[in-house]
Amino acid sequence: MAGKRTIEPDLDFIRDIRKAGGDTLNKCYQCATCSTVCNLSPADRPFPRKEMIWAQWGQVDRLMTDPDVWMCYQCNDCTTHCPREARPGDVLAAVRTYVYKNFAFPSFMGKALASPGALPWLIGVPALILLACIVFFAPKNAAGEYLFLTETVIDFDYFLRHSVVDALFVLGNILIFIFATIGFLRFWKGLKRPEDEKKSSFISAAIGVFFEIMSHKRFNQCGTNRPRAIGHMLLVFGFIGAMITTGAVFVFIFIPHYLNLLGMESLHSFFELPIDLPHPVKFIGGLSGIALTVGGIMLIMRRKANADEVGANGYADYLFLYMMTIVGLTGMLSWITRLIGIPMLAYVNYYIHLLSVFFLLWYMPYSKFAHMIYRTLGLVYARQTGRAPRSMEAGTSQAA
Repeated sequence: MAGKRTIEPDLDFIRDIRKAGGDTLNKCYQCATCSTVCNLSPADRPFPRKEMIWAQWGQVDRLMTDPDVWMCYQCNDCTTHCPREARPGDVLAAVRTYVYKNFAFPSFMGKALASPGALPWLIGVPALILLACIVFFAPKNAAGEYLFLTETVIDFDYFLRHSVVDALFVLGNILIFIFATIGFLRFWKGLKRPEDEKKSSFISAAIGVFFEIMSHKRFNQCGTNRPRAIGHMLLVFGFIGAMITTGAVFVFIFIPHYLNLLGMESLHSFFELPIDLPHPVKFIGGLSGIALTVGGIMLIMRRKANADEVGANGYADYLFLYMMTIVGLTGMLSWITRLIGIPMLAYVNYYIHLLSVFFLLWYMPYSKFAHMIYRTLGLVYARQTGRAPRSMEAGTSQAA
């Protein structure tokens, strides 16, 4: 006689999933249509059928360490064909949102980013920090007046000292990197199960996942939600370009400048601020800003116009998209208003730009921004253990 197993549902988890966009969860009656129509689901133990029943029964431990949750790209083919309108794609998106909160360190930050009521505080903290930096560090003239209020030349260093911004950027990111690493290591440790057979090394799997993400290969295997791939690709490459631009400015301008101040007189910045076209750094930055803005607007408008097809319309999803779009838009406006010569408009845009950048970076481990790491780790583990979409498995078999 088979042994009995006691299931203890986590009712708080079920409530959170429903609040985060999985409110149709209880409509599922396990017909398996979702697993059948999904091109990204593996042939063996396919998703999202099993994830739906685990979510219904509040099996939080299973879902938090299930790599299949991250193999879902919100294609919404499952939702389109569901006879009960249970929206499995939205449920898995809500589960992913819960992951950010579950592995967050410190834990209260995960709860804060998941709560709309905490948003004023989350924006207010970096806003006050930046405001204090302006009040205490912005340079003044002999009469004690702030230069950004009296000078006709627009110089962002008059408004927010570059050295102060660099200090906030470096120190804040070091701290956040430590906090984020704790959460990511917890997640990776949870993925590992003794019964899983490793079929490739971590490095080999990571390289494969990297090229997969860069090419958006799985996005293009979607049916219902395939048009989202263009906006997502613009957002991804826009962010990468913005990172390259920021890194180039820091490495070629600020590091030599600071080392020079420390006594290394032979070191000088490779180029000076402000940077304008046709300088290649500004070219990359400009294209990145356009890509972030256009990609973000495309994804937001598509969600607004085709909510049923796109899905994942929870608070965390919109917050992330809005902040990414604001970063790109205010970055472009800061540059344009400086070129046109409208001082206060340029400074206000620059302030909002830095605020949105720090919001994204300082809260990365607790927001949907963290999905770039969680999804990557989930896909790496899935590849290591041979979990591949049926479409990829079929293609491999035919090639053989």
